[in-house]
Amino acid sequence: MIFDKLKKFDIVFDSPEVDCPPVYSSGDVVSGRVVLELSGESRVDSLKLHAEGFAKVHWTESRSAGSSTAYTQNYSDEVEYLNRREVLLQAGQSNNGEVTVLPAGKHEFPFSFQLPEETLVTSFEGKHGSIRYWVKVKLHRPWATVRKIKKEFTVIEPIDINTPALLAPQAGTKDKMARAWYRSFGQVSVTAKIDRKGYTPGEVIPVFAEFDNSTSRSVVPKAFIIQTQTFIARGTMKQKRSVVATLCGDIVGAKRRETWHGRAIKIPPVGPSILQCRIIKVEYMLKVCVDVPGTSKLCLELPLVIGTIPLHPFGSRTSSVSSQYSVNLEWLRMAIPEQPEPPPDYSSVVTEEEAEQRHNAVASQQADDLSGILERPLMAFVQEFRFRPPPVYSEIDPNPQPINMRPRCMTC
Repeated sequence: MIFDKLKKFDIVFDSPEVDCPPVYSSGDVVSGRVVLELSGESRVDSLKLHAEGFAKVHWTESRSAGSSTAYTQNYSDEVEYLNRREVLLQAGQSNNGEVTVLPAGKHEFPFSFQLPEETLVTSFEGKHGSIRYWVKVKLHRPWATVRKIKKEFTVIEPIDINTPALLAPQAGTKDKMARAWYRSFGQVSVTAKIDRKGYTPGEVIPVFAEFDNSTSRSVVPKAFIIQTQTFIARGTMKQKRSVVATLCGDIVGAKRRETWHGRAIKIPPVGPSILQCRIIKVEYMLKVCVDVPGTSKLCLELPLVIGTIPLHPFGSRTSSVSSQYSVNLEWLRMAIPEQPEPPPDYSSVVTEEEAEQRHNAVASQQADDLSGILERPLMAFVQEFRFRPPPVYSEIDPNPQPINMRPRCMTC
């Protein structure tokens, strides 16, 4: 039987870099080979390849139907993005209908297929859903069980931040009256601005903000980058929020004002925004808060889009995925680098009003039965994008014209 003679059965993707998994986007060609290594002569009916890509969500919620009756409600949905089939080896069609006989040794069967031209969705792993792409190969043999092998590959859709919408500045202002036990301590206000909406991992966001503390208590200004994962199924939404970066300012005393002249908060190596999937979304925001002791927080939210193609002030741009970034295996394995201080829990940066609204809108989370959908190592939730941040902007000309130089006449 070939089961006893099959020493190796593997899928190998063609990759331009050794020991680096390939990364694809819409319209790219996925190529590789299926490797069979046999210890003896073996008969084969067929060798078939099936490439698939799906976004899937699944979670459960406990419901109450009465004072003593409870049941579990399941929520699931999926979207297909890729479905390609290819026959790599088919049995000979001779008169006697004999199967293909492979001699002992190593055999390689190349494959190649093009990803759909329409926009795909970036690979993703989350608590209640995933976006995965894979190649599955089946080996059919006479009088033997079918052997199967499956290998995933990563898709990252380019997001170019060099667009008017993502280069537009984001700004806002918010204030509130600080109260505790029906006693007013005065008003707190925050005004914040960032240069643009689109950034890439590794960049630093200069935060320009003004905190006006008209209360009789000291306040603490802070800023956070928050990731929101949204899962949608059967008209119901499930969200997971987490803080991915934090910035803590100096204490602002009573009746005083504090200004941030571009305080820096660095974007860690997180995955890009996912905005085009019907059932899974990954969004980011910059949250500037004022922590007033004894009362609820004042928070101002500015939207962010995490892209893959960095800012190019000069020269031409290209949307080629391979030329814009590299994916490091350690990041794909969720090997988070050491950080001076871990970010706080999301619950510590939401206001009491927000927490109460979300508590009423979303049922308390149960241990989710993901039925094997998500029982895999994290593949593309976090990627490392190695970019240099853009140069710091300055209104002072670094190469000023000498004072004693005579101005040139425009008609000369």
